[in-house]
Amino acid sequence: MSKNKVFVIGVGMTKFEKPGRRSGVAEAAQEPGEGWDYPAMAKESGTKALEDAGIPFEAIEQAHVGYVYGDSTCGQRAVYELGMTGIPITNVNNNCSTGSTALYLATQSVRGGLADCALALGFEKMQPGSLQGGLSDREQPLGRHIKAEAELFEFAFPAAPWMFGAAGVEHMQRYGTTTEQFAKIGEKNHRHSVHNPYAQFQDEYTLDEVKAAKMIYAPAELTRLQCSPTSDGSGAVIVASEAFVDKHGLAAQAVEIVGQAMVTDLESTFTDKSAITIVGADMTRHAAQKVYEQAEIGPADIDVIELHDCFSVNELLTYEALGLCGEGEGGSLIDNGETTYGGTWVVNPSGGLISKGHPLGATGLAQASELTWQLRGTADKRQVAGAKVALQHNIGLGGAVVVTAYRPAQR
Repeated sequence: MSKNKVFVIGVGMTKFEKPGRRSGVAEAAQEPGEGWDYPAMAKESGTKALEDAGIPFEAIEQAHVGYVYGDSTCGQRAVYELGMTGIPITNVNNNCSTGSTALYLATQSVRGGLADCALALGFEKMQPGSLQGGLSDREQPLGRHIKAEAELFEFAFPAAPWMFGAAGVEHMQRYGTTTEQFAKIGEKNHRHSVHNPYAQFQDEYTLDEVKAAKMIYAPAELTRLQCSPTSDGSGAVIVASEAFVDKHGLAAQAVEIVGQAMVTDLESTFTDKSAITIVGADMTRHAAQKVYEQAEIGPADIDVIELHDCFSVNELLTYEALGLCGEGEGGSLIDNGETTYGGTWVVNPSGGLISKGHPLGATGLAQASELTWQLRGTADKRQVAGAKVALQHNIGLGGAVVVTAYRPAQR
């Protein structure tokens, strides 16, 4: 079966903000004092992506819109800020991988020949504090995951840092990984974000400051500066076919999606009796392998990576699941400076979720935006010298992981 090539031609995002920080702003469809609502967020990121691509909204044939906290058809309400042309609009919810899921659907529509140009849009308007559950009168989608992990490690609240933190404890028990190695990841990502104007946090911290921050999950010594915050914000990515790129003369800025895979939970999630597997390591491993095969690349070919560091622990686990090193060797990568500037890969040059912020529906699209800028050579002080191959990893428990590989169209 023949498949069309797919290219990113336009990206845009808002600055990620602490929930409620941008308030009292009168924008389109808002009255003064209503705050920064999702239609305004979507208009900002979507307009930037259209301007980046140099095309009108009328060129968009489909839109896939991701958010976790919102009512049905928020996607339509958001896209209507950009235009109302009757195009198909889907509403996407896949926990923390929602943004990349929207991108996956947009990519599929172009790769399958159903559209020449599609929009992936994502946003979140969140509440301060830890992630909250949804409806309480029915089965929780993470119920099985939580129950399985509680059989291995004593349950603690909030659930998300407990689930990933316990996976960190398991890694320490198996391989001798240290809490200082987890803390070094937090220090690195905050340091990277200093040069990212879109990041929620742009402050550098010493390793001692990271370790001394408010404790969130004590068994792994997981502190606040090693945890992604809740955030408000939006991101947008426009993808197009090769014919569309040629017609509009966009080859110089286009970035090809050379591999992409989504993987959901496997039987191993529950049969392995491992917290590391429960929080998605096996999903990541399978998705990465598919992408490497599609793109005909391996870890050694990659220059820059944006991965899902919802907690510092998960960045280390993901080093191994992506094949950057062997099992149990993730700690040595951070100790040896292999995942920052001057190392083998630059991981999370944006500051990652830990420092850039984590509005669930926008996170994957912000990752894609950062990697597009990196491969265009327009990432300013964050620029990874000579970046030619980029990898993106976005995971949501419950579960779904999306891994995507990118290369410049002109190479």
